[in-house]
Amino acid sequence: MRGRDEETGEFHDKSRKQKRNEALDVLALGEKLVSLTPAQLARLPVPEDLLPHIAECKRITAHIAHKRQLAFLAKHMRREEEATLDAIREALDANSDTGRREVAMMHRAEDWREKLMSDGDAALSKLLDEYPQADRQELRTLVRNAQAEKAKNKPPRAYREIFQVLRTLMLPAALGLIVADSGEDAEAVEEDADDSQD
Repeated sequence: MRGRDEETGEFHDKSRKQKRNEALDVLALGEKLVSLTPAQLARLPVPEDLLPHIAECKRITAHIAHKRQLAFLAKHMRREEEATLDAIREALDANSDTGRREVAMMHRAEDWREKLMSDGDAALSKLLDEYPQADRQELRTLVRNAQAEKAKNKPPRAYREIFQVLRTLMLPAALGLIVADSGEDAEAVEEDADDSQD
């Protein structure tokens, strides 16, 4: 029973509904962690003692057993400090923003590849205006080879290479957008670098 403080009239403990909602939030967080790849999981500040439980939950595929193991994982997660769980949530949010930027960059590279294939030199000139560091000759050769492959129904090796070249070309700009969005963080990094040189 929760009871009330006689002096202030406040409840001593959280209500049953609050506890249930918090437990469901932790369970949802556990589901997200289980759905991540090992590389994505490694980037998060997940405590070492939770990793075996996450791995076990991934291993179990039977529906009821999986749900039971997920509940067991959530039980262990609730034992962690709230600050630890908040840090995991923040890192997940940051990763999802980065993922969206990467997907947007890939779509942009695909769009440029299609423009290069259809418009040729006109699209290449526009691309070079936007990315002057691009190698005109390499891209022109790849486009020509991709068009020849398409005409002869050959495997699209050059077509794929165009995408890789464009992706490599656009990656620094995408990373620049990430730094620009977190202006305070960029300033803090610069200050730390200045302090370490002193």
